[in-house]
Amino acid sequence: MSRAVVYETFGGPEVLELREVPEPHPGAGEVRVRVTSAGLNPMDWAVALLPDLAAQFGIAVPSGFGYDFAGVVDEIGENAEGFNVGDRVFGGAMGRAVADFVVINTMPEERESLFHTPAGISDDVASTLSVAGLTAAAALDAVHLRSDDTILIGGAAGGVGVFAVQLATLAGATVIGTASESTFDFLRRLGAQPVAYGAGLVERVEASVPGGITAATDLFGVETAEAALTLGVLPARISTIAAGPNPPGGVRPTGGSAAKPDAMGRITEAIVAGDMTVPIAAVFPIEQIRDAVSLQAERHVHGKIVIRLDSGPSSMEGGN
Repeated sequence: MSRAVVYETFGGPEVLELREVPEPHPGAGEVRVRVTSAGLNPMDWAVALLPDLAAQFGIAVPSGFGYDFAGVVDEIGENAEGFNVGDRVFGGAMGRAVADFVVINTMPEERESLFHTPAGISDDVASTLSVAGLTAAAALDAVHLRSDDTILIGGAAGGVGVFAVQLATLAGATVIGTASESTFDFLRRLGAQPVAYGAGLVERVEASVPGGITAATDLFGVETAEAALTLGVLPARISTIAAGPNPPGGVRPTGGSAAKPDAMGRITEAIVAGDMTVPIAAVFPIEQIRDAVSLQAERHVHGKIVIRLDSGPSSMEGGN
């Protein structure tokens, strides 16, 4: 038997239970990963809370929980491609990540998200990368970010925002980030000029950036996208990730699945080189999953929340 976080009814953190479940094994074309760390995302608790959203991801109850994970390949099925027993890996498994083991399909026609973890990146950090990193890269790619841009990033202090801010800065752009005032110093350390979100955003951006903004990405809703339109940014240079398929004004909806093939490589190379940091706000043991999700749902943490399943050497290897 092994452990997994599951829920049998939709609801808040109180529906999550740590259960003993049958130990899974890989079939043809699959590998099994012994999970050491799992990174939380807002969509994890939103899927567990909202049946309509869950249906969009093919999730029905009873279900497992979480998407992002990191660990070590410990079993390989026949004809599995690209991985060996002992490989450190990270990736995504919708509704299955917060568990001792996750089975991932490696076949090209059905391949799930799985990457080799570079030396120098810990499993805790690797477990935060799949959703937030790829979504941030896709959001910036959608607006064709250039080094001479001044980009407004909505939700800049959130899980996706910390990646978007740093990727945009590395690209040479000037970054203006919306956030609560309590996160302003945090954003300045990441390279962004902060502005408060909420009523009056347009006026505050105009005061902060006399020369105007040239691009924008909204990582929370539509406030930043609407402000950018008001400020004269072309719809083709504004992206959203949480406004549904038809955001206002014809701006560009996108998500992690639209990231370019080299996006994750660019992110991990920047982390290894020390050009990008992944702030981890808190680490919880799997037994405290409800507390971890409650903290995540408050949306006031500065950085990522990680669930630790294994405190052995693999979860601690590497820095950052």
